[in-house]
Amino acid sequence: MTRKAPPAPKRRAATPAAKAPAAKVKAPARGARPAGKPDAAKRAARPDARPDARPDARPGARPAAAAPLRAPVKQAKPAPETPARGAGMAGVEQAFDLLDALARLGPASQAALERASGCSQPLTERLLAVLEARGLAVHGQAGQSWQLGPRWNVFQRAAQSQGALAAASMPYLEALGKATGENIYLRVRNGMEAETIAVYQADPTLRVYTENGKRGPLHAGPSRLLLAHAPEAVQTQVLSQRLPRFTPATRTDPTWIAADLHRLRQRGYMITADEVNAGAASVSAPVRDASGQVIAVLILSAPSMRLKPPRPRQLLPQVMEAAAQLSRALGGPAGVVAVPAANGGPLPDQRPAASVPTSPASPAAWMR
Repeated sequence: MTRKAPPAPKRRAATPAAKAPAAKVKAPARGARPAGKPDAAKRAARPDARPDARPDARPGARPAAAAPLRAPVKQAKPAPETPARGAGMAGVEQAFDLLDALARLGPASQAALERASGCSQPLTERLLAVLEARGLAVHGQAGQSWQLGPRWNVFQRAAQSQGALAAASMPYLEALGKATGENIYLRVRNGMEAETIAVYQADPTLRVYTENGKRGPLHAGPSRLLLAHAPEAVQTQVLSQRLPRFTPATRTDPTWIAADLHRLRQRGYMITADEVNAGAASVSAPVRDASGQVIAVLILSAPSMRLKPPRPRQLLPQVMEAAAQLSRALGGPAGVVAVPAANGGPLPDQRPAASVPTSPASPAAWMR
């Protein structure tokens, strides 16, 4: 008899784990801070608090490295702008170059002024327009040439009244006087006469044969050097008059004086004695301005007893050098001064700079 297999035991269903009772969470009171986050105000008040510690850092944790301090970056200053040619001081210098050319060449065409001044055509046009608007240049002769304007007469009178030439010459007169121990004068031509405008007295005990503002003849004494470089019309007018005699040594023959004027221009200096004042001797040299014209005469004067030969020839190089230095200070030619022989022999000729016609309104005539 067949036995039936016993039925398999029924598996019990897994009993679910007992759930832990949920913890009661107490609602935070109003205004209370969250747990685990310390009050920042209290942390800041703690003496051991570090400014770099984070409020939420764990105890014992290493603080984060502070960011390295960087030096403030200095902003570079913009480089100064380089003035363009024709602006600033360069423009002022070019304007003076143009005025010099206008004084020497005028009336002259614009092309001639450009070549003489070194200014470009556009710059020359602009400068001439400004000068014309200020009355310092005139566009004349049917618009084909330029010349100095009438406003220069104002500067001429101002320069004369302020004694510009005398003030500029005093350092050179003083230096020559101290070097030689003699009195030094500066004389200019004023119309048909010579006028002393500056005097340096080296020694109060020395006799002074002139004074500031004193006028004298052009045909006698060192002033004849001024007559030698005066316009031909002035020479003709002076020599056509009856020439006064001051001492027995005064020259009054117009023919002889005319020939001597030519010799003086060729020689470039003058040594004379007793022509105006008996017992007075002098050594003189011309002073030139920027146009190359002779505007004054530098005179070393002393009693004849102090200027016996060969001393006048020995002093001549110093007088000529002082006159050349003054000429350069006035913008005159910076040529080499030829030193005459001091041994009593023949003196070499001194060729002056090329003569430039003088315009009535030219700055070269300011001190006439």
